[in-house]
Amino acid sequence: MNIHAAINSSFPTERELVIERIFDAPREKVYRAWTEPKLVKQWFVPRPWTISGAALDVRPGGQSQIVMRDPDGNDHPNEGIYLEVVPNQKLVFTDAFTDAWVPSQKPFMLAIVTFEYVGKDGGTRYTARVRHWSSEDREAHEKMGFHEGWGQCADQLAELLKTI
Repeated sequence: MNIHAAINSSFPTERELVIERIFDAPREKVYRAWTEPKLVKQWFVPRPWTISGAALDVRPGGQSQIVMRDPDGNDHPNEGIYLEVVPNQKLVFTDAFTDAWVPSQKPFMLAIVTFEYVGKDGGTRYTARVRHWSSEDREAHEKMGFHEGWGQCADQLAELLKTI
């Protein structure tokens, strides 16, 4: 099975978390907010957390390095690899690998983020599917506040989209 078939295949729902929003912005803007470091820094973590660093090589096999900073000033690096990139339509990335396909210490998830046109006014249906290696990882992510955190970030993204 190739990577595209694997990503698009059915997946056990007990290992997946999903968030979906409709944004009043064209998908090109939503995609930019996900792929331009200066924009990612403005919305990617729930406030009062911030992003202290973001380096994105947005291409299949390219590295993503995002450093989240908690309110106490502690940095939390997050590294991953893009598996699939369809400009303005889809991003697929995982934390299973870091730089140059080096396996990570503790793989946690694979994310599939899609941007679809909706409505006659050019809005965007934003869907983030987070697939976990195990049911236990999914449950831990949910208890960490997946819906609240990703939901707050989606609200912050909506605010940003009004300004770009």
